[in-house]
Amino acid sequence: MHMLIVDDEPLARQRLVRMVEKLEGYEVVGEAANGIEAITAIDRFDPDIVLLDVRMPGEDGLEAARKISLMPEPPAVIFCTAYDQYALEAFNTLAVGYLLKPVQQQQLIDALDKAQKLNKVQRNVAEAASVPEGQRQNIAAKTRKGVELIPITSVHSFIADQKYVTVKHEAGETLVDDTLKELEQEFPSVFLRVHRNALVAIKEIEAMERSGAGQFELRLKSTDYRPTVSRRHVANVREILSRL
Repeated sequence: MHMLIVDDEPLARQRLVRMVEKLEGYEVVGEAANGIEAITAIDRFDPDIVLLDVRMPGEDGLEAARKISLMPEPPAVIFCTAYDQYALEAFNTLAVGYLLKPVQQQQLIDALDKAQKLNKVQRNVAEAASVPEGQRQNIAAKTRKGVELIPITSVHSFIADQKYVTVKHEAGETLVDDTLKELEQEFPSVFLRVHRNALVAIKEIEAMERSGAGQFELRLKSTDYRPTVSRRHVANVREILSRL
C-alpha cells in the first residue's frame, strides 16, 4: 500500500515515516507540507492512503480532503491531528480514520487495516452504486470509544425512538445525532421513508409482506430485522418495489 504523509511540521512527518517503515506491506512514496502540495503529490505518486494533518498554513487538511473526495479514484484519507474538535467535520469527507497526536503505533495499525479493507477502486464502485457524488459517504457518531465512522453503504435502516435515532448497520447498532428528517432530505435517492419513525436503504428492500397481526413489513436482504410500513407509506413502497 503506497502512502502519502501530509503535515506542515517536518518532525511530525519524520515520526510517521519511521512508524510506517516498521509495518510490512506499506511504503511512504511521498510527503507534503500543506493541502496544495498534497493535491499535487497525489497526482504525482497516486497513493492508496493519505495521512493528513488538519491544521496547516494555507490550505488546511479539511479543504484538501474535500478536493480529494472529488477525484475520480480518491485515496483513502486518515486524519492525524492534535485537535479532536475537528473529528465530526473531518468525517463528513471521505475520511476512513481520525488519529490524535501523538499517534500511537497500534492506533495507526488499526486505522490502516480499516483503510485497506477495500482498495480505492472497489470503494469507489461500492459508493457510486448507492451514494451520489458530492454527498458524505459516512455517518459520524460520538460513542464511548470516541468518534465512530459508519459507511453509508453499510446502513440498512435508521430507526427513531423519541429523540434518539439508531443506525442499524452491518457492524451493529449506533446512536447518532442526525434526525430522520435531515437524513431523508440529505439522501433522498438512498433511503426511503416507510414509517414516521423509520428510513430504510432502498438497495436492501427485498419484499413487502403482511405480518401475522396484519401490518405491512419489509423483508431486507442483509438482516432479519423487519421494519413496519405505515399505511400512508404503503403505496410509495409498492411503487419503489415495482421499479426494483
